[in-house]
Amino acid sequence: MADERAAIDAETAFVGTIVPEGADALDTDKLAAWMDANVEGFTGPLTLSKFKGGQSNPTYKIEAPSGNYVLRRKPFGALLPSAHAVDREYRVQAGLYTQGFPVARQYGLCTDDSVIGSWFYVMGMVDGRTIWDGSMPNDAPAFRRATYEAMIDTLAALHSVDVAAAGLSEFGKPGNYFGRQVERWTRQYKLAETETMEPMERLIAWLPATLPDQTRTSVVHGDYRIDNMIYAKDRPEVLAVLDWELSTLGDPLADFTYVAMAWVTENGGRSGVVDLDRKALGIPELDEMVARYCAATGRGGVPDMNWYFAYNFFRLAGIIQGIKKRVLDGTASSDHAKAMSERVQPLADRAWEFAQAAGA
Repeated sequence: MADERAAIDAETAFVGTIVPEGADALDTDKLAAWMDANVEGFTGPLTLSKFKGGQSNPTYKIEAPSGNYVLRRKPFGALLPSAHAVDREYRVQAGLYTQGFPVARQYGLCTDDSVIGSWFYVMGMVDGRTIWDGSMPNDAPAFRRATYEAMIDTLAALHSVDVAAAGLSEFGKPGNYFGRQVERWTRQYKLAETETMEPMERLIAWLPATLPDQTRTSVVHGDYRIDNMIYAKDRPEVLAVLDWELSTLGDPLADFTYVAMAWVTENGGRSGVVDLDRKALGIPELDEMVARYCAATGRGGVPDMNWYFAYNFFRLAGIIQGIKKRVLDGTASSDHAKAMSERVQPLADRAWEFAQAAGA
Protein backbone atom coordinates (compact mmCIF):
# COMPACT_ATOMS: atom_id res chain seq x y z
CA MET A 1 0.00 0.00 0.00
CA ALA A 2 0.89 3.65 -0.24
CA ASP A 3 3.30 4.43 2.58
CA GLU A 4 5.02 1.10 2.10
CA ARG A 5 5.84 1.88 -1.50
CA ALA A 6 8.77 4.01 -2.53
CA ALA A 7 7.72 7.64 -2.30
CA ILE A 8 7.85 8.34 -6.02
CA ASP A 9 5.86 10.46 -8.38
CA ALA A 10 3.41 7.84 -9.57
CA GLU A 11 2.20 9.93 -12.47
CA THR A 12 5.76 10.06 -13.82
CA ALA A 13 6.64 6.51 -12.89
CA PHE A 14 3.57 4.63 -14.07
CA VAL A 15 1.64 6.75 -16.57
CA GLY A 16 2.35 6.53 -20.28
CA THR A 17 4.22 4.13 -22.50
CA ILE A 18 7.77 3.40 -23.56
CA VAL A 19 9.29 1.65 -26.55
CA PRO A 20 9.72 -2.03 -25.63
CA GLU A 21 13.37 -2.99 -25.91
CA GLY A 22 15.47 -6.09 -25.33
CA ALA A 23 13.52 -8.86 -23.61
CA ASP A 24 10.37 -6.71 -23.62
CA ALA A 25 10.29 -6.48 -27.43
CA LEU A 26 7.71 -8.74 -29.11
CA ASP A 27 7.44 -10.15 -32.63
CA THR A 28 4.84 -7.76 -34.04
CA ASP A 29 4.42 -9.73 -37.28
CA LYS A 30 3.45 -12.90 -35.41
CA LEU A 31 1.25 -10.90 -33.04
CA ALA A 32 -0.55 -9.19 -35.92
CA ALA A 33 -1.17 -12.56 -37.59
CA TRP A 34 -2.59 -13.95 -34.33
CA MET A 35 -4.85 -10.94 -33.85
CA ASP A 36 -6.06 -11.13 -37.43
CA ALA A 37 -7.12 -14.72 -36.79
CA ASN A 38 -8.47 -14.34 -33.23
CA VAL A 39 -9.59 -10.77 -32.49
CA GLU A 40 -13.02 -9.88 -33.79
CA GLY A 41 -12.96 -6.74 -35.93
CA PHE A 42 -9.18 -6.36 -35.89
CA THR A 43 -7.60 -4.54 -38.79
CA GLY A 44 -3.83 -4.11 -39.05
CA PRO A 45 -1.14 -3.02 -39.18
CA LEU A 46 -0.34 -2.56 -35.50
CA THR A 47 2.17 -0.60 -33.48
CA LEU A 48 3.25 -1.69 -30.02
CA SER A 49 4.36 0.19 -26.91
CA LYS A 50 4.79 -0.92 -23.27
CA PHE A 51 3.08 0.67 -20.30
CA LYS A 52 5.53 1.94 -17.69
CA GLY A 53 3.72 0.31 -14.79
CA GLY A 54 3.06 -3.37 -14.22
CA GLN A 55 5.96 -5.19 -12.58
CA SER A 56 3.92 -8.41 -12.36
CA ASN A 57 2.51 -9.13 -15.81
CA PRO A 58 4.07 -6.89 -18.47
CA THR A 59 1.37 -4.84 -20.21
CA TYR A 60 1.41 -3.37 -23.70
CA LYS A 61 -0.63 -0.92 -25.73
CA ILE A 62 -1.56 -2.02 -29.25
CA GLU A 63 -2.62 0.68 -31.71
CA ALA A 64 -4.29 -0.31 -34.97
CA PRO A 65 -6.73 1.13 -37.50
CA SER A 66 -9.50 -0.88 -35.81
CA GLY A 67 -8.80 0.71 -32.44
CA ASN A 68 -6.59 0.46 -29.38
CA TYR A 69 -6.09 -2.74 -27.41
CA VAL A 70 -4.21 -3.88 -24.32
CA LEU A 71 -2.02 -7.00 -24.18
CA ARG A 72 -0.95 -8.63 -20.93
CA ARG A 73 1.58 -11.45 -20.94
CA LYS A 74 3.39 -13.64 -18.49
CA PRO A 75 6.96 -12.56 -17.73
CA PHE A 76 9.67 -14.51 -19.50
CA GLY A 77 11.94 -16.80 -17.49
CA ALA A 78 11.34 -19.18 -14.57
CA LEU A 79 8.17 -18.35 -12.60
CA LEU A 80 6.78 -19.39 -9.24
CA PRO A 81 3.98 -21.99 -9.40
CA SER A 82 0.49 -20.49 -9.95
CA ALA A 83 1.91 -16.97 -10.40
CA HIS A 84 1.19 -14.74 -13.41
CA ALA A 85 -1.93 -16.68 -14.41
CA VAL A 86 -3.03 -14.57 -17.38
CA ASP A 87 -5.52 -17.28 -18.34
CA ARG A 88 -7.37 -16.72 -15.05
CA GLU A 89 -7.30 -12.94 -15.58
CA TYR A 90 -8.88 -13.44 -18.98
CA ARG A 91 -11.48 -15.91 -17.73
CA VAL A 92 -12.76 -13.83 -14.81
CA GLN A 93 -13.02 -10.63 -16.84
CA ALA A 94 -14.78 -12.41 -19.71
CA GLY A 95 -17.31 -13.83 -17.25
CA LEU A 96 -17.90 -10.57 -15.40
CA TYR A 97 -18.28 -8.69 -18.69
CA THR A 98 -21.32 -10.84 -19.54
CA GLN A 99 -22.94 -9.70 -16.26
CA GLY A 100 -22.50 -5.99 -16.95
CA PHE A 101 -19.76 -5.52 -14.38
CA PRO A 102 -17.27 -2.79 -15.40
CA VAL A 103 -14.31 -4.61 -16.96
CA ALA A 104 -12.65 -4.26 -20.35
CA ARG A 105 -14.01 -6.36 -23.20
CA GLN A 106 -11.91 -9.50 -23.63
CA TYR A 107 -10.91 -10.40 -27.20
CA GLY A 108 -8.73 -13.48 -26.94
CA LEU A 109 -6.34 -15.65 -24.93
CA CYS A 110 -3.21 -17.21 -26.44
CA THR A 111 -1.59 -20.21 -24.74
CA ASP A 112 0.85 -20.83 -27.59
CA ASP A 113 4.33 -19.69 -26.52
CA SER A 114 5.51 -19.62 -30.14
CA VAL A 115 3.59 -16.40 -30.92
CA ILE A 116 5.39 -13.93 -28.60
CA GLY A 117 7.29 -16.24 -26.24
CA SER A 118 4.71 -16.52 -23.44
CA TRP A 119 0.97 -16.81 -22.79
CA PHE A 120 -0.94 -13.56 -23.25
CA TYR A 121 -4.40 -12.12 -23.72
CA VAL A 122 -5.80 -9.12 -25.55
CA MET A 123 -8.61 -6.87 -24.33
CA GLY A 124 -10.12 -3.57 -25.32
CA MET A 125 -8.50 -0.38 -24.09
CA VAL A 126 -10.77 1.67 -21.84
CA ASP A 127 -10.25 5.40 -22.18
CA GLY A 128 -10.48 7.11 -18.82
CA ARG A 129 -8.60 8.25 -15.75
CA THR A 130 -6.42 6.34 -13.31
CA ILE A 131 -6.19 7.84 -9.82
CA TRP A 132 -2.71 7.14 -8.49
CA ASP A 133 -2.83 9.57 -5.56
CA GLY A 134 -5.62 8.91 -3.08
CA SER A 135 -5.60 12.58 -2.06
CA MET A 136 -6.85 13.46 -5.58
CA PRO A 137 -5.08 16.85 -5.35
CA ASN A 138 -6.81 18.53 -8.30
CA ASP A 139 -10.40 17.61 -7.45
CA ALA A 140 -13.14 19.22 -5.38
CA PRO A 141 -14.22 17.67 -2.04
CA ALA A 142 -17.65 16.59 -3.33
CA PHE A 143 -16.03 14.92 -6.33
CA ARG A 144 -13.54 13.11 -4.08
CA ARG A 145 -16.32 11.81 -1.86
CA ALA A 146 -18.34 10.58 -4.83
CA THR A 147 -15.24 8.88 -6.25
CA TYR A 148 -14.62 6.95 -3.04
CA GLU A 149 -18.28 6.05 -2.81
CA ALA A 150 -18.17 4.75 -6.40
CA MET A 151 -15.14 2.63 -5.52
CA ILE A 152 -17.02 0.98 -2.63
CA ASP A 153 -20.26 0.63 -4.62
CA THR A 154 -18.37 -1.12 -7.41
CA LEU A 155 -16.80 -3.51 -4.91
CA ALA A 156 -20.24 -4.28 -3.48
CA ALA A 157 -21.47 -4.93 -7.04
CA LEU A 158 -18.59 -7.37 -7.62
CA HIS A 159 -19.46 -9.27 -4.46
CA SER A 160 -23.08 -9.46 -5.58
CA VAL A 161 -22.38 -10.97 -9.03
CA ASP A 162 -24.12 -14.30 -9.64
CA VAL A 163 -21.09 -16.58 -9.87
CA ALA A 164 -22.91 -19.30 -11.79
CA ALA A 165 -24.39 -16.87 -14.31
CA ALA A 166 -20.90 -15.51 -14.94
CA GLY A 167 -19.65 -19.02 -15.66
CA LEU A 168 -17.28 -18.88 -12.70
CA SER A 169 -18.62 -21.63 -10.43
CA GLU A 170 -15.35 -23.55 -10.78
CA PHE A 171 -13.10 -20.48 -10.49
CA GLY A 172 -12.05 -21.22 -6.91
CA LYS A 173 -11.60 -24.13 -4.54
CA PRO A 174 -14.00 -25.02 -1.72
CA GLY A 175 -13.11 -24.51 1.93
CA ASN A 176 -11.86 -21.59 3.99
CA TYR A 177 -10.49 -18.90 1.66
CA PHE A 178 -8.14 -17.35 4.19
CA GLY A 179 -6.80 -20.77 5.11
CA ARG A 180 -5.92 -21.43 1.47
CA GLN A 181 -4.46 -17.96 1.04
CA VAL A 182 -2.27 -18.12 4.13
CA GLU A 183 -0.98 -21.48 2.92
CA ARG A 184 -0.43 -20.13 -0.59
CA TRP A 185 1.44 -17.00 0.41
CA THR A 186 3.51 -18.89 2.97
CA ARG A 187 4.53 -21.29 0.21
CA GLN A 188 5.22 -18.51 -2.28
CA TYR A 189 7.22 -16.56 0.29
CA LYS A 190 9.32 -19.60 1.17
CA LEU A 191 10.01 -20.32 -2.50
CA ALA A 192 11.27 -16.76 -2.93
CA GLU A 193 12.91 -16.39 0.49
CA THR A 194 16.34 -14.75 0.44
CA GLU A 195 16.87 -14.25 4.18
CA THR A 196 15.14 -15.11 7.46
CA MET A 197 12.75 -12.43 8.74
CA GLU A 198 11.53 -13.05 12.27
CA PRO A 199 8.15 -11.26 11.89
CA MET A 200 7.36 -13.44 8.85
CA GLU A 201 8.22 -16.59 10.82
CA ARG A 202 5.89 -15.52 13.65
CA LEU A 203 3.10 -14.71 11.19
CA ILE A 204 3.51 -18.04 9.41
CA ALA A 205 2.80 -19.74 12.74
CA TRP A 206 0.09 -17.38 14.02
CA LEU A 207 -2.13 -16.74 10.98
CA PRO A 208 -3.24 -20.34 10.28
CA ALA A 209 -3.95 -20.88 13.98
CA THR A 210 -6.36 -17.90 14.14
CA LEU A 211 -8.34 -18.06 10.88
CA PRO A 212 -11.69 -16.20 10.88
CA ASP A 213 -14.89 -18.00 9.93
CA GLN A 214 -16.04 -17.55 6.32
CA THR A 215 -19.74 -16.77 5.99
CA ARG A 216 -19.97 -15.78 2.31
CA THR A 217 -18.37 -16.69 -1.02
CA SER A 218 -18.08 -14.39 -4.03
CA VAL A 219 -15.68 -13.42 -6.78
CA VAL A 220 -12.72 -11.82 -4.99
CA HIS A 221 -10.51 -9.40 -6.93
CA GLY A 222 -7.47 -9.81 -4.71
CA ASP A 223 -5.87 -6.39 -5.30
CA TYR A 224 -8.78 -3.97 -5.10
CA ARG A 225 -7.67 -0.37 -4.57
CA ILE A 226 -8.31 3.04 -6.08
CA ASP A 227 -5.44 2.88 -8.59
CA ASN A 228 -6.52 -0.49 -10.02
CA MET A 229 -9.52 0.94 -11.82
CA ILE A 230 -10.26 3.33 -14.62
CA TYR A 231 -12.68 6.16 -13.87
CA ALA A 232 -14.52 8.34 -16.32
CA LYS A 233 -12.53 11.51 -16.98
CA ASP A 234 -15.37 13.87 -16.11
CA ARG A 235 -17.44 12.09 -13.48
CA PRO A 236 -16.98 9.75 -10.50
CA GLU A 237 -17.92 6.57 -12.34
CA VAL A 238 -15.85 3.36 -12.53
CA LEU A 239 -15.50 2.32 -16.18
CA ALA A 240 -13.29 -0.72 -15.62
CA VAL A 241 -11.59 -2.59 -12.80
CA LEU A 242 -8.08 -3.75 -13.75
CA ASP A 243 -5.41 -6.25 -12.62
CA TRP A 244 -7.28 -9.49 -11.92
CA GLU A 245 -4.19 -11.66 -11.49
CA LEU A 246 -5.03 -12.58 -7.88
CA SER A 247 -8.77 -13.10 -8.39
CA THR A 248 -10.58 -16.26 -7.30
CA LEU A 249 -13.72 -17.33 -5.45
CA GLY A 250 -13.38 -16.57 -1.78
CA ASP A 251 -14.36 -14.45 1.19
CA PRO A 252 -15.47 -10.98 0.06
CA LEU A 253 -14.08 -9.55 3.30
CA ALA A 254 -10.63 -10.11 1.79
CA ASP A 255 -11.32 -7.38 -0.76
CA PHE A 256 -13.09 -5.03 1.61
CA THR A 257 -10.40 -5.20 4.29
CA TYR A 258 -7.71 -4.79 1.63
CA VAL A 259 -9.18 -1.56 0.27
CA ALA A 260 -9.75 -0.47 3.89
CA MET A 261 -5.98 -0.58 4.39
CA ALA A 262 -5.85 2.85 2.75
CA TRP A 263 -7.23 4.19 6.04
CA VAL A 264 -4.32 2.73 8.03
CA THR A 265 -1.64 3.64 5.47
CA GLU A 266 0.12 6.97 4.92
CA ASN A 267 -0.37 8.63 1.57
CA GLY A 268 3.15 8.99 0.18
CA GLY A 269 1.65 10.06 -3.14
CA ARG A 270 -0.27 6.80 -3.46
CA SER A 271 -3.53 5.31 -2.20
CA GLY A 272 -3.18 5.76 1.57
CA VAL A 273 -5.26 8.38 3.39
CA VAL A 274 -4.50 7.99 7.12
CA ASP A 275 -2.30 11.10 7.30
CA LEU A 276 -4.57 13.32 5.17
CA ASP A 277 -7.06 15.92 6.37
CA ARG A 278 -9.93 13.75 5.15
CA LYS A 279 -12.68 16.07 6.34
CA ALA A 280 -11.27 19.03 4.43
CA LEU A 281 -10.64 16.90 1.34
CA GLY A 282 -14.08 15.31 1.37
CA ILE A 283 -12.68 11.77 1.73
CA PRO A 284 -15.13 9.60 3.69
CA GLU A 285 -14.07 8.02 6.97
CA LEU A 286 -13.65 4.26 7.12
CA ASP A 287 -16.75 3.74 9.24
CA GLU A 288 -18.78 5.48 6.52
CA MET A 289 -17.32 3.11 3.93
CA VAL A 290 -18.13 0.13 6.17
CA ALA A 291 -21.73 1.30 6.52
CA ARG A 292 -22.09 1.90 2.77
CA TYR A 293 -20.63 -1.49 1.85
CA CYS A 294 -22.75 -3.32 4.42
CA ALA A 295 -25.93 -1.59 3.24
CA ALA A 296 -25.21 -2.57 -0.37
CA THR A 297 -24.40 -6.20 0.47
CA GLY A 298 -26.92 -6.83 3.23
CA ARG A 299 -24.38 -7.24 6.03
CA GLY A 300 -24.98 -6.31 9.63
CA GLY A 301 -21.36 -5.18 10.00
CA VAL A 302 -17.78 -6.35 9.55
CA PRO A 303 -15.58 -8.10 12.15
CA ASP A 304 -12.62 -6.48 13.89
CA MET A 305 -10.21 -5.80 11.04
CA ASN A 306 -6.85 -6.18 12.81
CA TRP A 307 -6.50 -9.87 11.85
CA TYR A 308 -7.36 -9.02 8.25
CA PHE A 309 -4.87 -6.15 8.18
CA ALA A 310 -2.17 -8.48 9.55
CA TYR A 311 -2.98 -11.01 6.82
CA ASN A 312 -3.03 -8.36 4.07
CA PHE A 313 0.34 -6.92 5.05
CA PHE A 314 1.73 -10.45 5.31
CA ARG A 315 0.45 -11.23 1.82
CA LEU A 316 1.95 -8.01 0.45
CA ALA A 317 5.28 -8.96 1.98
CA GLY A 318 5.04 -12.31 0.21
CA ILE A 319 4.23 -10.67 -3.11
CA ILE A 320 7.10 -8.17 -2.81
CA GLN A 321 9.47 -10.95 -1.76
CA GLY A 322 8.66 -12.61 -5.08
CA ILE A 323 9.61 -9.39 -6.87
CA LYS A 324 12.79 -9.17 -4.78
CA LYS A 325 13.74 -12.69 -5.86
CA ARG A 326 13.13 -11.80 -9.50
CA VAL A 327 15.33 -8.70 -9.09
CA LEU A 328 18.15 -10.89 -7.80
CA ASP A 329 17.52 -13.41 -10.60
CA GLY A 330 17.44 -10.64 -13.20
CA THR A 331 13.89 -11.36 -14.44
CA ALA A 332 11.92 -8.46 -12.87
CA SER A 333 10.09 -6.52 -15.59
CA SER A 334 9.89 -3.03 -14.08
CA ASP A 335 12.42 -0.31 -13.36
CA HIS A 336 10.64 0.15 -10.03
CA ALA A 337 11.02 -3.48 -8.95
CA LYS A 338 14.32 -2.91 -7.15
CA ALA A 339 12.90 -0.08 -5.05
CA MET A 340 9.83 -2.18 -4.27
CA SER A 341 11.97 -5.12 -3.20
CA GLU A 342 13.28 -3.08 -0.27
CA ARG A 343 9.77 -2.96 1.24
CA VAL A 344 9.56 -6.57 2.43
CA GLN A 345 10.89 -5.97 5.96
CA PRO A 346 8.69 -2.90 6.67
CA LEU A 347 5.63 -4.81 5.42
CA ALA A 348 6.46 -7.77 7.64
CA ASP A 349 6.92 -5.48 10.64
CA ARG A 350 3.59 -3.78 10.01
CA ALA A 351 1.81 -7.12 9.63
CA TRP A 352 3.10 -8.24 13.02
CA GLU A 353 1.95 -4.97 14.64
CA PHE A 354 -1.61 -5.69 13.50
CA ALA A 355 -1.29 -9.33 14.60
CA GLN A 356 -0.40 -8.09 18.07
CA ALA A 357 -3.41 -5.74 18.00
CA ALA A 358 -5.52 -8.80 17.15
CA GLY A 359 -4.18 -10.65 20.18
CA ALA A 360 -1.00 -12.37 19.02
